[in-house]
Amino acid sequence: MTTELVDESGLGHAQEPGQDAEQEPVHLDHTWWEARQVAFDAATPIPAGPVALELALGRVLDHDMVALHDMPHYASSAMDGWAVNGSGPWIVADAGTRLAPHQASPIATGGLIPPGAKAVLRSESAVLGVDGEGLPILRAGGTAKPGEPRSGQHIRNAAEEARAGDVLVKAGVCLNPAHLAVAALAGYDTLRVQGKPVVRLLLTGGEVVQQGLPEPGKVRDTFGPQLAAAVLMLGGLAGGHQRIGDSYREWLAGLDDVLPDLPGAPDLPADVVITTGGTGRSGTDHLRRAVAELGGRLIIDGVAMRPGHPVVLAELPDGRFVLGLPGNPLAAMLALSTIGAPLLAALGHGSLPQVQEVPCGTVLDAELGRTRLLPFRLVYGMASPAQYAGSGMMRGLAEADGVLVVPPHGVQLGESVPAFALPWGPPLPSTPDPTAGAKPRTPTAGGAKLRAKAPAGPVDWSALFD
Repeated sequence: MTTELVDESGLGHAQEPGQDAEQEPVHLDHTWWEARQVAFDAATPIPAGPVALELALGRVLDHDMVALHDMPHYASSAMDGWAVNGSGPWIVADAGTRLAPHQASPIATGGLIPPGAKAVLRSESAVLGVDGEGLPILRAGGTAKPGEPRSGQHIRNAAEEARAGDVLVKAGVCLNPAHLAVAALAGYDTLRVQGKPVVRLLLTGGEVVQQGLPEPGKVRDTFGPQLAAAVLMLGGLAGGHQRIGDSYREWLAGLDDVLPDLPGAPDLPADVVITTGGTGRSGTDHLRRAVAELGGRLIIDGVAMRPGHPVVLAELPDGRFVLGLPGNPLAAMLALSTIGAPLLAALGHGSLPQVQEVPCGTVLDAELGRTRLLPFRLVYGMASPAQYAGSGMMRGLAEADGVLVVPPHGVQLGESVPAFALPWGPPLPSTPDPTAGAKPRTPTAGGAKLRAKAPAGPVDWSALFD
């Protein structure tokens, strides 16, 4: 039996009766704000490297993309028709042969302009007939205008788009499909882009079923459908996943293996392994023990927050980070936002994810010792906890506009409260400064800070339950 040094505030861990507290210092959890900064500071950006064009979409270009040759690198026809030399009528020659004056040869769009050709006559502007001796002869006609084709007409000249060495895309640009097409035209097979973390998932739980309705005692897998997608939205690269049971041997093998042969996984070592469950302190929770046996170190061992308190961040000797998420789906997603988002941002050359303030539409009681994370909806510009936001339910998160970061001392109606956007949601709206343009206010006696006033009049909250 153990005795808790503190209650469920998350500020301490269990201690055996009679244990000498001076010899075994009490472990203090990180605060929510500390934890996200520690996770961000723990990682250094992954170096830039070359990737195939088909894998470069959405990546940030590390060096200027310059044309490796003239674009286009040869003069070509802009139309289906006839390459001609001089004025007509023209004697028909074989395709691709050098044209003498008053000769023409057939050509397709994009075809190489043959030597001697001065212009291209479009197919619909050409009439093919025979001369007096029965030989093929080409004349301008049909839709041809007087004087067509003019010299150079319907010819796309070499280097018309760019010359070799011209800068096509500047470093620092996030590559889109058009950039990749330009890169292919410029002669690239690979592009050097900023590093992004490869993330592999280690999904645990012998009670988890992946299809159908679970029987009592079983639960439906919720991590499989959402976790990989959330990692991509946070800037990670999908590195495959593995499912294991609850035994220590499976945990140890799963963390020890770099998983190179998983279906769909890139041929790259994982930078981050994200696990689900096993972060508690019962005899069936094996994450810490497995990390220790592999020679790893704990960077974060619990955060004073709810839900998501038992989240763990560790580093293995080979440089891989292990992010241990709690087994509860809601707690796991909020822990991923708290620890995983800063970690992936640091590895991927990003900045610490933004936290901003929103006005609170309700009173949130104090809960000393820990930060509460509450999915919220914006109603009339004010944030209130989403329906079904408590008790670890995912429904509230699915309907939320963001997550409130409720400080331990609570929040009053109308007071500003920190919040962050969800990976799949739009950015939070900017909150205008209510003091902008207002007259200076006289402090209350004793210099106490004035609390922001709540909106005047009743507020209709019915939209929360639509």
